[in-house]
Amino acid sequence: MIRINKGIHLDESEFELLPIRAQGPGGQNVNKTSSAIQLRFDISNSSLPDYHKHRLLQLSDQRISKEGVFIIKAQQFRTQAQNKEDAIARLVEIIRAAGIRQKKRKPTKPSRGAKKRRVDKKVKRGRIKAMRGKVED
Repeated sequence: MIRINKGIHLDESEFELLPIRAQGPGGQNVNKTSSAIQLRFDISNSSLPDYHKHRLLQLSDQRISKEGVFIIKAQQFRTQAQNKEDAIARLVEIIRAAGIRQKKRKPTKPSRGAKKRRVDKKVKRGRIKAMRGKVED
């Protein structure tokens, strides 16, 4: 069981960890070993609360497929075990971030003084520009 927060836990059977070959430099060894990890997490079939599922599916993240599968590729470390831990930690962090409720925005209006200052600046600027005209004799 992986703890997301106080009331939400994720079972390890809900995501799939697949070993894949890492990209980038590394010599001959990188072509032989599968040290990178691909984590696949099906959002809609998970045990997450509906709010978290909805928020995750609404993310405009290229790692979420059309079917609602979240794919994380971890290849930062040299060992498979470290990459597994990294992939799971990144998944937990994304789920936590999706669970944060955003405060509703309260629309505000500029104050009377702010409106007056704005108009005064515009008038002053207009006068400066008017002075740039041709000089008449």
